[in-house]
Amino acid sequence: MLYFQLVIMAGTVMLAYYFEYTDTFNVHVQGFFCHDGSYTKPYPGPDEISAIPPALLYSLVAGVPPVMMIVGEVAVFFLQSATKEFGNREKTIITGDCCYINPLVRRTVRFLGVYAFGLFATDIFVNAGQVVTGNLAPHFLTVCKPNYTALGCQHETVQFINSEEACTGNIDDITKARKSFPSKEAALSVYAAVYLAMYITCTVKTNGTRLAKPLLCLGLVCLAFLTGINRVAEYRNHWSDVVAGFIIGTAVGVFLVSKYCNNYRAYQYST
Repeated sequence: MLYFQLVIMAGTVMLAYYFEYTDTFNVHVQGFFCHDGSYTKPYPGPDEISAIPPALLYSLVAGVPPVMMIVGEVAVFFLQSATKEFGNREKTIITGDCCYINPLVRRTVRFLGVYAFGLFATDIFVNAGQVVTGNLAPHFLTVCKPNYTALGCQHETVQFINSEEACTGNIDDITKARKSFPSKEAALSVYAAVYLAMYITCTVKTNGTRLAKPLLCLGLVCLAFLTGINRVAEYRNHWSDVVAGFIIGTAVGVFLVSKYCNNYRAYQYST
């Protein structure tokens, strides 16, 4: 079973890699109307100069939840060891009769693995949606720079353009502007927030955290929502793109954590 899970994880990572870094899946070329006001917002520049750049967002998404889960599992382990709830538990056999692993390590690796799987799965869902729909960003026409004269567009006419050669701008910027729905930043940020919030809710059961837990969970979710609002405010995504990203990230996070929530509760402690 362990090897089967490793194969699934490897396949998920490879699929996310092909979506993200190769041209294996071509983006659908969606047409547009001449002078469509929905796509003529100013170009906000590359994502690196955003108020929430990808390097910062991905670092937080990939680093903060694992660190907090490791700290949480260590705290649970030592608190329960002190109350002898862990002390009487048998070691878990992994393979054969000679290989044993501490319950702390086993649980931590399991939960981190589920989180990583969900992160890559969310990325795959988002990339698949972007490739299939080819939805245009609010600043698409600004980077597309269509030659309206050559296309026969006039301000008073409504003409639909469905040609990939209609754009004269930078190819990379145009391709990026065709991948707006759903918002990847919104999906990944809300997935990390929901997963971590539900993990905290399922794991920590001390009486002294009745207000601290809701405050921490709401803070995490609010940060994720601020990420989506920033994407709209900078004209990088439409509201519909951000909402779709929120739905995908929330659905994946709730599905994974609810499935393993009983495991989180297996070693609860109370004070």
